Amino acid sequence: MLRFGTAGLRGPLREGPDGMNVATVTRATAGLVEWLRGRCLGGGKVVVGRDARHGSAEFAAATAEIFAAAGFPVTLLPRPLPTPVVAYAVRELGAVAGVQITASHNPATDNGYKVYLDGGSQLLAPADAEIERHIDAVTDPVARTPVAAAGDDVVQRYLDRVAALPSLIGGDGARAAIRIALTPLHGVGGELAVRALAAAGFTDVHVVEEQFEPDPDFPTVAFPNPEEPGATDLLLALATRVGADVAIALDPDTDRCAVGIPLPDNTWRMLRGDETGVLLGDCVLRTAPPDALVATTIVSSRLLSKLAPARGARYAETLTGFKWLARAGDGLVYAYEEAIGHCVDPAAVRDKDGISAAVLAVDLVARLKAVGRTLSDRLDDYAVEFGLHSTDQVALRLDSPAAAADVVARLRANPPDEIAGEPAKYTDLLQVRGRMRTDALVFEGATSRLVIRPSGTEPKLKCYLEVVTPVAAAAELPAARATAQQHVSALRDYCRGL
Repeated sequence: MLRFGTAGLRGPLREGPDGMNVATVTRATAGLVEWLRGRCLGGGKVVVGRDARHGSAEFAAATAEIFAAAGFPVTLLPRPLPTPVVAYAVRELGAVAGVQITASHNPATDNGYKVYLDGGSQLLAPADAEIERHIDAVTDPVARTPVAAAGDDVVQRYLDRVAALPSLIGGDGARAAIRIALTPLHGVGGELAVRALAAAGFTDVHVVEEQFEPDPDFPTVAFPNPEEPGATDLLLALATRVGADVAIALDPDTDRCAVGIPLPDNTWRMLRGDETGVLLGDCVLRTAPPDALVATTIVSSRLLSKLAPARGARYAETLTGFKWLARAGDGLVYAYEEAIGHCVDPAAVRDKDGISAAVLAVDLVARLKAVGRTLSDRLDDYAVEFGLHSTDQVALRLDSPAAAADVVARLRANPPDEIAGEPAKYTDLLQVRGRMRTDALVFEGATSRLVIRPSGTEPKLKCYLEVVTPVAAAAELPAARATAQQHVSALRDYCRGL
C-alpha cells in the first residue's frame, strides 16, 4: 500500500493499493476521519482543495463527500487552486484538518493526498503512523454525501492578505515601476499570481502563454519543476524579449517560487533557493519585531544563521520539509528551504507559499530599483559582510527509493575521511537523538559542507553542497567566485561518482 510520507500520500495514478485511485483516497479519508474522532475532533470543520492533475477533481469530491457523510462540515474549494490556499483556509476558518489533492512538482503520471492539521501546518509524525493504522482497519463500504462547492470568499481573503504584504513587510519606501515575466509551469497558480501582483501594485506582468493555463500533461517541460534543467527556458526567453526586471517561476501547485534575474551581459540566471532565501529573510527581518525567529533546514546554506544574529534575530535549524519548519519555534516570522520553498507570512500561511514569496520578491526588486540597485548588488553585500556562500545541488535519479537508500548505507558503512581534497568530519544524523534524527550524512571541511540523503518523495539521491570563501571587499569577489566554483565543481564531481 501507499504509505504516508511527506505530509500525506503521493504515488502513480494506477489501480491497486500501491497507486493513487478513488479506492486509495477513500480508505485514506476514512482512516483520517477515525483518527480525528479519536482526538475528539469529530464534527470539526474540514477544508478540501485540489490542483488540476489527472484524477484530482474525482479524488477531491470523494474526500469531501466522505467527510460530509461522517458529520464534518466541509469547505470544498470551488476550482483547482494553489496548495497554500488550503493551508490558509484551514488556519483562517479554524478547521481541524485540510486535504489538498496534489502531487506538487512530480511527473504528470502522479497524484497525491496532502494533509494539514489544525493551524494549517502539515501532517507530522507520529500522526502519520497513527492514521495509517486507522486506514488499515477500514472496511467497505464507506458512506458518501454530496457536497456543494464553496464560493470564492476564502480565496479573496487569501488574496487580500498576500496583496497587503508589501506594506506589512516591505515598509513605506519608494518603489520603481518594474516589468515582470511569469510562468506557472502549466499549474494552477497563474491566475491568482497575476491577481495578487496587480492588487499589490504590479500590473506590468508578461506571462508565458504556452504554460499559463493548467494542463495536467505538462507538455512543454520534461519535469514540471522550476529547478530542473530546461524548465525555465521559455520564461527566461520571454524575460529577455520583453526587457523584464525580474522573472518568476511557480511550480504546478504553487507552493514554491523560483526567481530569475538579468545579468550585465543581457543574459539571465535563476537564483538558487538559498539566494532567494537570504534575500527574503533579510527583507522580513528589516520590519520584524526584536528577537524574531527565522529558520531553515539542515541541507540549506549556513548564510541565514549568520545574517539572523546580525539583524538582532534568532535562528533555528530543522530537518528538511515544512512540516518541521512551520514548527521551528515561537516568534517565527520567516522560514525557507533551499528547494525554492519560502514561508514569508507564517501568521497567515503556515507553509511554503509561492504567490506570497513572489509578491515579496517583486516588491524587493522594485524598492532596490528605486535606489539604483539590484538583487545581485544585495547578494554581493552579503558576500562582503558574511563571506561568499556558494551552493549547489546534485540530484541523482535512480531506479527506486531503495537504491538511493542503499548508496547512503554504503557511505555510512565506509565514510570517506577526505572529499574533494579537503579533510572531512563526518556526522551520521541517523545516530542523532531527538527531532534531528534522519537518514542523512553530513561531511564538513574547513571551507565546505556536504549533506547526502535519499529523497523523501522521489527515487533520487540528493547531495547538497556549500563552499564558504572569505571576502574582505567587493573588489575581491571575482577571484573569490572563481576559487569557490573550482571547489564546488570538485564536490559536484565527487557526488556524481556516487
